[in-house]
Order: sequence, then structure tokens, then C-alpha cells
Amino acid sequence: MQSRIWQNKNFFIQKHNSQLPWVKLFTQQKHKEFTELPKELKLELIELIEKIEKTMIEFYNPDKINIASFGNMLPHMHWHIIARFKNDPYFPKTTWEEPTREFNLELPNFKEFEEVLKTKLS
Repeated sequence: MQSRIWQNKNFFIQKHNSQLPWVKLFTQQKHKEFTELPKELKLELIELIEKIEKTMIEFYNPDKINIASFGNMLPHMHWHIIARFKNDPYFPKTTWEEPTREFNLELPNFKEFEEVLKTKLS
């Protein structure tokens, strides 16, 4: 299991195993669908996604942020927040497809991003 880089009583964040800046935001309690969340958790969720997105934009200056929620393989509701770059191996396609080129990006250290993100979420 991947380690948590941040958590509170309702949510936690994990780094996705990728060379791209990519985190996953989970609910602490398992919910299968967004509609199962109480309204206050839905609001907190949207605020967290917005903070993560803004922090990624400020830190990495990507060309695009992708936000996705599937849960087909893991029926524990979670969101993928991914910084995308025009010259990343998958762009403009999804990161779940085969890469079309080698990974050739020089990005700031993810550990530094983690620290900035934790500060912004505190």
C-alpha cells in the first residue's frame, strides 16, 4: 500500500506511482459513489481538489491539470489529480494509454511539492 502524504479526518492523499506529478485523493471512509457522500463532505472534497490543483499549477506550471474519478478497479471513491505537459509521454491522450514518447521532462522534486501541498492544506 502506498503511504499517505497528507490526511485529515475525512480524506487522505497518496502519490500515484508515476513520473508525472500525480496524486490521488481518497475519502477516509469507503464510499462507492459521489452521491453517497454527505453534503458537507462533497463541499470539502471540492475545496481540496481546488487547493491541490492550484498548488500543482503554482509549483509545476503545467499545460493542463487532469482530474478524474473512476473507481472501476478499486471501488473506494477517489480522484486522480495529474499535472500534464504538452511534451509528457502521453499528451494529449490519457495517462492510462500507452506512452507515445520517452519521458523527457525535468520537473521539480515531488518531495518538495509534497511539503508545499501539506502547508497549503494545513
